[in-house]
Amino acid sequence: MTIGRREVERRANELETMARDERRRYLGDHAVPVVKGPKGRLYAIDRHHLLAALLLSGAEKVAVKAVLDFRDIDSGTFFEVMDDLGLVHPFDDEGRRREYDDLPLRIDDMADDPFRSLAGALRRGGGYSKDRTPFSEFLWADFLRRRIARSRVETQFETTLAPALELASRGEARELPGWHANGGVSIARVPSAPTPA
Repeated sequence: MTIGRREVERRANELETMARDERRRYLGDHAVPVVKGPKGRLYAIDRHHLLAALLLSGAEKVAVKAVLDFRDIDSGTFFEVMDDLGLVHPFDDEGRRREYDDLPLRIDDMADDPFRSLAGALRRGGGYSKDRTPFSEFLWADFLRRRIARSRVETQFETTLAPALELASRGEARELPGWHANGGVSIARVPSAPTPA
């Protein structure tokens, strides 16, 4: 239901700086995983930020990889099956669960969740590690949402990374995917081992 607009803009800028061959290789290596659903529609189950960045940069085509074929499933139960398999995350930009009918049909209709962008910046800043847990960035976004004022993230984004890093280092973040004991501690602050004589 949501993406982080700052993340989308960052990705679009990265794509624009790539040479044509580099971009082609990158997109070939990052095919969008999709599920074939009722009426032959394709449903992206990952890489929504990449899709939004491609749309922003004017791309008209993208490589996809069908991982499941649910064309024979009744459209009324399709999202229930997807939810049971952990392939859909029907939560809005305030972390509230919504009805399946509220899911946007198009990537560019997804709502901006500034905490998704903050979670991405936190991961790149060393606050947690990339993890295979489904929707791990959503879990981090929700953790931050409960601890940092949305208005601050929206208006003073750059100043929210330091408190996010500090929050990530706390024991209360221990159960989140990708958490590590030195979360939020920059490498410069970690004492170095003495040099052997």
